[in-house]
Amino acid sequence: MAIENPYYTHEFHGDYDLVGLGEFALEEGGVIPDLQLAVATFGTLNAAKDNAILVTTWYSGTHQIFRDVYIGPGHALDPERYFVVVVNQIGNGLSTSPHNASGANSAIAMSRFPRVRIGDDVRAQEQLLREHYGIESLALVVGGSMGAQQTYEWMVRFPGRVRRAAPIAGTAQNTPHDFLHTKALVEAITSDPGFAGGEYTSNADVVDGLRRHAGIWAVTGFSTEFWKQELWRGLGFESRDGFLEGFLEPYFTVMDPNDLLCMAWKWQRGDVARHTGGDLAAALGRNEAVARILPISEDMFFPVRDHESELELTPHATIRVIDDLCGHLGLFGLVPTYLPQIDRHLQELLDTEA
Repeated sequence: MAIENPYYTHEFHGDYDLVGLGEFALEEGGVIPDLQLAVATFGTLNAAKDNAILVTTWYSGTHQIFRDVYIGPGHALDPERYFVVVVNQIGNGLSTSPHNASGANSAIAMSRFPRVRIGDDVRAQEQLLREHYGIESLALVVGGSMGAQQTYEWMVRFPGRVRRAAPIAGTAQNTPHDFLHTKALVEAITSDPGFAGGEYTSNADVVDGLRRHAGIWAVTGFSTEFWKQELWRGLGFESRDGFLEGFLEPYFTVMDPNDLLCMAWKWQRGDVARHTGGDLAAALGRNEAVARILPISEDMFFPVRDHESELELTPHATIRVIDDLCGHLGLFGLVPTYLPQIDRHLQELLDTEA
């Protein structure tokens, strides 16, 4: 049965609504009997319904990080100009997820939760926008990491519905390196005896596995330069261990293990070429959106060269590299030079006719 976890509440994540889509069939053959998407909106949808921006979430992330860092007056994602919709991905702990599957979803709780793909998230988002808000066309789709995977999926699956797209620090086709990295994250969790085959009674039962999981993120989520230059000092920590114990470990150990595993599985298998029999060029060739590809310079998961190789296959796209020594987890906006670059490139994109 579903379990309680106080982290996944309004107290920690602020305002959001749960919007029901009813029974939702999944690409892997499973079904979510009553899919609930956690949605946070900012700004007002205009009469023409053409000022909507969709923001997609990353692994472990919710709408909270976008509300606190990316969205607001003076930013490119300005709620005074746009209707910004942040949809929490399936399995992230706020939308329908393994740990919170109750009521009509009780049969798929915990270890029985079905496999979910990036495409399922995007189909659910499209249904939500169309049925709940009457939005048929998006001024922009933007997301980082797994959110970038969803952005590419939008570009390929619904090309006529996306006028602009900005995948940040994420690729259209997951790489073997990323698959293996995510496999290590999964094994860090599932090797904990407290995991109990996914039928633990609390995330606290799996705290050792979640702590190991955080340690892997320390090695690869941040760049070698982040550690060499001790950039954690600028975040208010006095030692490397203090940063691990005061930032990364508390961030991950409050989360639900099954929820993380649900997201990890679809991260590993993100691939828009599924639409074209494995032909990545044919898939990306479907894109009609004006796109800005935004890799992070020191990213160890999604290096610039991986973005560049996909850029060559993507019409209407240009690349802008974000200079950030933090690496992939620079997505959190940890240093003051990060977000101004994002805002500049997103604003340039939004000002481009599409």
